Amino acid sequence: MNSQPLNRKFANPFRPGAGHMPPHLAGREKEKEEFLRLITQSTILENMVLTGLRGVGKTVLLDEFKPMAINQGWFWVGTDLSESASISEANLATRVLADLSVLTSNIIIGKKQILQMGFSNLSTEVDTRMGFDFLSSLFNSTPGLISDKLKNILETVWSALKQTSTKGLIFAYDEAQNLSDQPAKDQYPLGILLDVFQSIQKKDIPFLLVLTGLPTLFPKLVESRTFAERMFRVVVLKRLNEKDSKDAILKPVQSAQCPIKLSDESVNLIVRHSGGYPYFIQFICRETYDVFLSKIASGETPTVPVNEITRKLDTDFFAGRWARVTDRQKELLFIIAKLPNSEDEFSVQDVVEKSKEMVEHPFSPSHVNQMLSSLSDNGLVYKNRHGKYSLAVPLLSQFILRQHEQPGSVI
Repeated sequence: MNSQPLNRKFANPFRPGAGHMPPHLAGREKEKEEFLRLITQSTILENMVLTGLRGVGKTVLLDEFKPMAINQGWFWVGTDLSESASISEANLATRVLADLSVLTSNIIIGKKQILQMGFSNLSTEVDTRMGFDFLSSLFNSTPGLISDKLKNILETVWSALKQTSTKGLIFAYDEAQNLSDQPAKDQYPLGILLDVFQSIQKKDIPFLLVLTGLPTLFPKLVESRTFAERMFRVVVLKRLNEKDSKDAILKPVQSAQCPIKLSDESVNLIVRHSGGYPYFIQFICRETYDVFLSKIASGETPTVPVNEITRKLDTDFFAGRWARVTDRQKELLFIIAKLPNSEDEFSVQDVVEKSKEMVEHPFSPSHVNQMLSSLSDNGLVYKNRHGKYSLAVPLLSQFILRQHEQPGSVI
């Protein structure tokens, strides 16, 4: 570590918030190239699913895609998909109309006469715009199912947009894993979304769908409509490699002209403990620089406070999820954490065999299946399309092992 005199107040550039744009977006060049390829399609044959664990930067990259698309001549609408959008097909339709109206409310589709108050023969001409009220009225007056109504809305919108110079319209939805069909209630909002966009794209209307979410997203799409497998290009975000991790650490402080320079040893330490996950890099770097500045100001020699940062990360990021797990589930997760492939993929049989080595009462395959299903509902594991499981939270196995080392641990 090298430091310069602290002759000015330094604003810590690191931002470990959910979805906050980092000061330097490291890596992700291949993903950006893939997005550019998709928005140069002459006919929309592939849409995008951007998926990965929490903390890999899906929301940040989606935000990066937006100006790229606009620069290429596309319009952009979208938002987070809350669970309320899955309650009913009508809720999904309302979500789409509300998002569209932000763009279309400036489109004038006609004029109407408004009589002035008190003057029966005097009127004022005002513009009729394609706002939410207009879209809702058109939606309600269109005969047929909700999918028919949405298709008519999208076709009507395109008939207006194609008069402009736009290449098309991108519908971008974050947290899309929240969207699911509800067979018990005879509601299929996810299926309708897929049906509508497939139909629109077959009519050569350039409306591109970009969905971002956890690894459970794509299996949900395929389960809802088997054609989704051919409808989407799946881009999986993984942890950063060593070079990109170091760029994410060093470039922000270079740009901000930080009075403190990290040594190679400190940088390597942060890379190792972050696991290459962008959120953890931001978290550790923010804490590190706050500590460094404080210690230098008081005349102390600063070092990276790994243990203190790890404890704070455990409290801020992992503890809430861990508190919802039963003691028996914690025992199962500890067995998973001891697997050599715990941070990759593992099978039910892997867990069963490991439990025979570790506990007095091993888990049966049916018990493991049942518990993994419950843990999946809690967002701690997920099942991929090949029937194997993965931990759904980055570096969770390391957290679990740390809990086991604590006095009084139940696992």
